[in-house]
Amino acid sequence: MKHIVVDLEMNSIRKKDDARRICNLETIEIGAVMLDDNLQEISSFRTYVKPEHCDGIARNISRLTGITDDMVLNAPKFNESLRMFTNWCLGTGDEVTVYAWSDSDYMAVVYRFVIDSDNDSRATILATNQLVEHFGITPEQLHADAMENAPRIKPAEIKGMGEVIAEMMGVDKAEMDALYHVSPEDEQIFVASVPDKVHGAGVLAYQGFMDQAAERVGGDFFVLPSSIHEILIVPDNGKMGLSDLENMVRDVNATQVDPVDKLTDNVYHYDSQAKIFELGEKFVERQNERDEPDMEKDEKGSVLDDLKAKKDEIAKAPKKESVDKSTKDKGGEAI
Repeated sequence: MKHIVVDLEMNSIRKKDDARRICNLETIEIGAVMLDDNLQEISSFRTYVKPEHCDGIARNISRLTGITDDMVLNAPKFNESLRMFTNWCLGTGDEVTVYAWSDSDYMAVVYRFVIDSDNDSRATILATNQLVEHFGITPEQLHADAMENAPRIKPAEIKGMGEVIAEMMGVDKAEMDALYHVSPEDEQIFVASVPDKVHGAGVLAYQGFMDQAAERVGGDFFVLPSSIHEILIVPDNGKMGLSDLENMVRDVNATQVDPVDKLTDNVYHYDSQAKIFELGEKFVERQNERDEPDMEKDEKGSVLDDLKAKKDEIAKAPKKESVDKSTKDKGGEAI
């Protein structure tokens, strides 16, 4: 097996670009190193990526990364850069494990082949590079087949926490209501998974899932993808803040999730109006950016109001008589 550590450099997407409906940043460099089982470097990969959704490398990004507009001017665009990186990863003919350099590099998606199933169970195997190559399946075909078949074989289910607890306790709804009565509109935590509760976090990649979840919870929501088997959904209704949720997911991971099933400690957010799924901290940054112009406008308005009030005050003040200094009285100086 080979181990690949990848690091991405990102640049801000222009504010009015349609791509911001998907994310706020685009890749401008892909860098990676490949290690053997002894964790010794055996190969490396690097390419700049020509941005398509910005007017140039932001000044702060250039200071941070050292990447300038000239460096990316003739670089391949993202699709070609990703193909180059994928070919480099698969070029060894060996199974590879990819590691993100930092938490900001988000989550990864894996694929599994269903080899046998019945009403009670389903057997699957991980779609490794060797298997994919053996069956002559391209990465694009693998992804397209998964997106078509997974929602049909393992449809997404979104349930309130009360319903989930009732299932775990083996009680009916009436008994559960007596123990844990919460009206649907007051439910604060939902669980999204699949019917067999195995590898249910994959519903995040299903087409239309975000909007399905938004309709179920009544609008924007936070996502706590702590386990590979399910994700927690918390409505963004002001009752729980990002820091509270980050503490929650870390506590759940540390006390209730088997380490082999842990997905991430990060909290994500979905904006149902803008159709943006992003890290919770990125959502907060975007909200602050959106609010800054309003604050600046209010401040300017306040200064103008003060000036107008001062002008009106001066206009209402009694005027002193003007004096013609050139006029003199016969008996002396002009008064």
